[in-house]
Amino acid sequence: MSFAPRDSHEAQVQFALERGVPAVIGVLGTIKLPYPSRAFDMAHCSRCLIPWGANDGMYMMEVDRVLRPGGYWVLSGPPINWRNNYVAWQRPKEELEEEQRKIEEMAKLLNWEKKHEKGEIAIWRKQTSFDYGRDRNPQPTLCESTNADDVWYKKMELCITPYPETSDPNEDAGGAWKPFPERLNALPFRISSGSIPGVSAETYQEDNRSWKKHVNAYKRTNKLLDTGRYRNIMDMNAGLGSFAAALDSPKLWVMNVMPTIAEKDTLGVIFERGLIGIYHDWCEAFSTYPRTYDLIHANGVFSLYKDKCDAEDILLEMDRILRPEGAVIFRDHMDVLVKVSKIVRGMRWNTKMVDHEDGPLVPEKVLFAVKRYWVAGEDNSTSSE
Repeated sequence: MSFAPRDSHEAQVQFALERGVPAVIGVLGTIKLPYPSRAFDMAHCSRCLIPWGANDGMYMMEVDRVLRPGGYWVLSGPPINWRNNYVAWQRPKEELEEEQRKIEEMAKLLNWEKKHEKGEIAIWRKQTSFDYGRDRNPQPTLCESTNADDVWYKKMELCITPYPETSDPNEDAGGAWKPFPERLNALPFRISSGSIPGVSAETYQEDNRSWKKHVNAYKRTNKLLDTGRYRNIMDMNAGLGSFAAALDSPKLWVMNVMPTIAEKDTLGVIFERGLIGIYHDWCEAFSTYPRTYDLIHANGVFSLYKDKCDAEDILLEMDRILRPEGAVIFRDHMDVLVKVSKIVRGMRWNTKMVDHEDGPLVPEKVLFAVKRYWVAGEDNSTSSE
């Protein structure tokens, strides 16, 4: 997952998405990143000009939160190799030396081991477990929050996110992750450890089977699904990530969105499966440029938000981020889809309603839609006279 602000580089996130690379508009500022704890295998910063030593190391603490035990942090550019580059960077030697000293000190406090430094690249590794009893000066301040994944509009904290408890100091906190693609369908640690109430190994396997069946049914109606036509795909209500896992293909990637009002927060499971995702509230705009997704999957989104915000507002945001000739798959109850179908026809999308793959008696239906180009001369209110 790449993120960057809209800055002097202009639309670099849009360029990434147009290449079919996952990216969102974002910034490391005062609010926690919209990702769960222990999500990433590696965090990389290349000339991103973030003052890592500032604010008592708060930004490095946030990187530590989203980095899994045993994960890597890679930093390239200033201040690494400042002795050879301070003239080119037009910065005083003393300032750069102090900047790197603060980074090294904070890395030790976070229990990161420096593995390598060569040229302008330095690599640290987060330890697989944290020895809280070890003598340290200063001692790290541990976060008191019981939920390290509660991040939506929450301010960053000057504290270290505790590791999951282990019975053995040599044990991987958070469980050992299998290599990809085996990881995709293996039982995630968050489920096997019972940390997500109501989700067991059995319900996880059943969810996988259900979504394989759903996706096979989708492909019978939308025959372009795995042809390379759709590269950037979004799942607006991702659940356990089984839709993305069932689509598993080198021709596409899926942005798994976890609604902040979802009954269960399973975004950590999605990352443990080797997939990517993000927290979001669909009553707000999504952090992307217009026309950046080829296909959107909306499973139960409008039932979920029926008492939160207007369906029209969510649909207009979907229209903004969907490219012309992009597709949408809505899965919801019949009465909800009838309302949605009426609105999207007013947006000049082509639609087709189909029964659930188990037959017409199932109340859940599927609505397929395609966003059309608006062409001058057609019968629409925007045509030139």
